[in-house]
Amino acid sequence: MNPAAILTRLGDRAGKDGPLPPVETWHPEHCGEMDLVIRADGRWVHEGTPIGRARLVHMLSRVMRREPDGSYCLVTPAEKVTIQVEDRPFLAVDCTRVESEPGQTQPGQTQPGQIQPGQAALGEAEPQPQPDIWQLVTDQGDIVRLEGDTRLTLSETPDGLWLPEAPVRFGLAARLHRNLYYRLLEEAEMRELDNGDQALGFMSDGHWQMLGVLSARDL
Repeated sequence: MNPAAILTRLGDRAGKDGPLPPVETWHPEHCGEMDLVIRADGRWVHEGTPIGRARLVHMLSRVMRREPDGSYCLVTPAEKVTIQVEDRPFLAVDCTRVESEPGQTQPGQTQPGQIQPGQAALGEAEPQPQPDIWQLVTDQGDIVRLEGDTRLTLSETPDGLWLPEAPVRFGLAARLHRNLYYRLLEEAEMRELDNGDQALGFMSDGHWQMLGVLSARDL
C-alpha cells in the first residue's frame, strides 16, 4: 500500500491543522504490513527510500498509534496496516520552560491591590508560587507538557543506551534528540540514589524528570 493512498481515503480527517483524528476509536480489520520504517534518527523510509515530503510524513504521523502488543500501525476507519519503528516514532527537538500561571504570586512580587508578603489577613495563607513546567516540542509539532503523570523516563535504545523518552499520544513516545538532551543536561541537578548511583534530572511541575544515571563505579 502506498502511504499517500491512506491519506486519500481519509480526506479532510487527516488534515494538517485542527484536532487529531480519533484513531483510538477506530477498530478496523488488520490489512497486513506496509514496507515503512521510522528510523531512529526520525527519517520515514518507504520501500527503502526516505519520504522527502515533510507534509506527507506529518499527516501520516497523525493517524499512527501503538497497539497493546507493542506494534505500530497506521489506521483509518476502514483499514489498519503495521509499520516498523526502530526506536521511538517521534523525536523531541525543542523545549521551553513555562513559568507559573499569570496571576500567581511570585516570590517578592504582588499583584495590584494585593497586600505585601507578611501582611496576609488573619487566618489567610499567603499565595504560593506555582512550580514551573517544561514543555517539549516533537519533530511533528506535538507539544508535550511535563506535568502530572507525563514525565521523562529512561528506556533502552537500539544501541544499548538508556536515554530519556516522553509519552506523546495514542501510546506513542518521543526520544530526546541529542542536541536537546545536551541542552537539558545544562539544567540538570544530581541526586544520590539508594545504591550510591547519581541520578541526573530536573524538576517540572514539582516532579523529578530523569535524564540519566551515573554509576557509583564511574564516579
